[in-house]
Amino acid sequence: MKEIVLDTETTGLSLKDGHRIVEIGCIELDNLVISKNVFHTYLNPERKVSEKAFNVHGYSDNFLSNKKKFYEVVDDFLDFIENKKLVIHNADFDIAFLNNELTIAGKKKIDIANVVDTLEIARNKYPGSGNSLDALCKRYRIDNSRRTKHTALIDCELLSKVYINLLDQKSPKLNFNNNELYKKKNINISKINYSKKIIYPSKQELTDHRNFLEKNLKKNFFN
Repeated sequence: MKEIVLDTETTGLSLKDGHRIVEIGCIELDNLVISKNVFHTYLNPERKVSEKAFNVHGYSDNFLSNKKKFYEVVDDFLDFIENKKLVIHNADFDIAFLNNELTIAGKKKIDIANVVDTLEIARNKYPGSGNSLDALCKRYRIDNSRRTKHTALIDCELLSKVYINLLDQKSPKLNFNNNELYKKKNINISKINYSKKIIYPSKQELTDHRNFLEKNLKKNFFN
């Protein structure tokens, strides 16, 4: 199963104030294994970055001024996430901003039903505890020393590891259906019984065994 861990950075916190996305980062998970399939882009938000947002991610108006606008990358972005679950920390925030950009670009909105919110999972698993990305990294002993600023790709990398731990899946799942050897030999994996087969001795084998014991042992343990 393929999932997309996604994070965004914005010019500010409020859509009502006209804030926009300045960065999108996505990393693909293939059966909970972090892959090299990545989507990343900076965006020209066509408005100023708020001081609070700049302090969080460090992207200045000047830095963003020559970057692509959302409508120029939207098709590549939608192709990357197509038919895949999205894994997001505090999903309501990112989805609201993404759907705002998609609406402006004349595209269909992302269905929240197709989103896994790791913040919600963490709150259910650790009620009353700190469940920020940094707090979860600390809980699971994930090195977040590179996170001096909130940047989408670094946050995606950290969230990928947090997500795997939240699911108690600390090592990759074995997927026998992907075994190329079985595929080449046209073996139906679903019909393979991996349990040990019990083989019972025949009547002749039991007789031979008894005769062997009677002949070779001084004491007959069967009588």
